[in-house]
Amino acid sequence: MEKEYFDKIYKVYTDIKDDIEKRLEEFKESWFSGNNEDIHIELSFCILTPQSKARNAWKAITELRDNRLLFTGEEEDIVEYLNVVRFKNNKAKNLVLLREQMKNSGGEIITKDFISKIGNVFEMREWLVKHVRGIAYKEASHFLRNVGFGDDIAILDRHILRNLVRLGVIEEIPKTINGKRYKEIEEKMRKYCSKTSIPMDNFDLLLWYLEAGEIFK
Repeated sequence: MEKEYFDKIYKVYTDIKDDIEKRLEEFKESWFSGNNEDIHIELSFCILTPQSKARNAWKAITELRDNRLLFTGEEEDIVEYLNVVRFKNNKAKNLVLLREQMKNSGGEIITKDFISKIGNVFEMREWLVKHVRGIAYKEASHFLRNVGFGDDIAILDRHILRNLVRLGVIEEIPKTINGKRYKEIEEKMRKYCSKTSIPMDNFDLLLWYLEAGEIFK
């Protein structure tokens, strides 16, 4: 079953590989060409994603971006746009806290400048998990992938975990995942990708495509 399933998804991979690589290049370009506000938007998006559809989270963030409430609104203003995601009150609070956290003394958003000084991708992820409310390992990894740092990290959403079980990489989907367990599964996925010669960031988008039928973010 595991080999049959891999053969099946590998065929899909060969069909969509160019699209996956194009998307990954777009993610990398978003960091190189993006300004502080652009990167702040990506991090804010990942705060909205837990237990919510990515499309809905992105819709809410782009509306908040376009009317500038993401950068100026209070919780009660922002929450009106979060009806499409779960836990909207908590997430509105988290967006405001993030904004205040990522301002300099002059009130300007400095998210890209700040994160770029932290260190390598793993140090960035640890800082985000430790200091940003609403961000755990999955969300931090998601953000870092979306801004071009996904070469060696995994976004262990349920759709990824489900496929890792089917492929025999892990035995079952854990009921809960702490940081230690997250990194253990990530390492198993890293070794599996090395054996199959599918880059880790490609593998994530491939498994996402199998579940959602699209390559999104």
